[in-house]
Amino acid sequence: MIHYGATLDVARELVWFVARVLHTERRRRGTRRGRRALTPYWQAVLVLRWFRDATPLHRLAADHRISIATAYRYLHEAITALAAQAPDLHQVLRERHTAGDTHVILDGTLIPCDRVAATTIKTKGKNRGRIVHLWYSGKHRAFGGNIQFLASPDGFPLWVSAVLPGSRNDLSAARDHGIVGALTAAAGQGLRTLADKAYHPAGIGILTPFKKTAGQPPLNARQRVHNLLHARARALGERAMAILKTRWRALTHISLCPHRIGHIVQAALVLTHHEHHGRY
Repeated sequence: MIHYGATLDVARELVWFVARVLHTERRRRGTRRGRRALTPYWQAVLVLRWFRDATPLHRLAADHRISIATAYRYLHEAITALAAQAPDLHQVLRERHTAGDTHVILDGTLIPCDRVAATTIKTKGKNRGRIVHLWYSGKHRAFGGNIQFLASPDGFPLWVSAVLPGSRNDLSAARDHGIVGALTAAAGQGLRTLADKAYHPAGIGILTPFKKTAGQPPLNARQRVHNLLHARARALGERAMAILKTRWRALTHISLCPHRIGHIVQAALVLTHHEHHGRY
């Protein structure tokens, strides 16, 4: 067996932040001193290795000399504790309004996961009544969870939602999460939202491009210019999820329970905000 050294490319301050969150969680649970295989610091290192490099759990368990079951338990404990630190939607909107932002950007993404056997019956469209895979996204042609997120005007992630199955479209997911109502209320105070065509019938305050519908005349010059300017401003929102997915490679494919995807992305958001502490 060959042993070699490795470097985890995160700031030590981030490790200590996660360790403090885990220490607080242990005190909340009433865990006695010396009853854990790892200290909060080394548990934080384990968790950050999983988020940063998507290191398999069996390798993390071997490196830290704990069982695979214990590694899974420590990881899930940390995900739950970090996700609890994620900002609330209404809090984010108030802060952006106070900061003087004119708009935020709404978008959705699919976080890929392993194949899931759960099925559902389609209630809309030409395949109405057909049995389909609940977690399969026809748009992305992959299994995964639907995550809605808000980004700042310059493309920094501000908020992420809980997860819904990948078969759900963005607009219905936004409605179920209460995002549409919150953004409509924020628009009444001057904070508007930019979104793509998927959110077209969302309502007042959520600005989407003009759509060319069948049987209607082509878009006029004013509408085409509006769509061009809208696309240039909204495109920065794509950067927000790219920041999360490229920084935390665990988000490129989730092998844990798909119902945990929302908490995992929220935990990644908390880690990202702490790395950029002082900016948002």
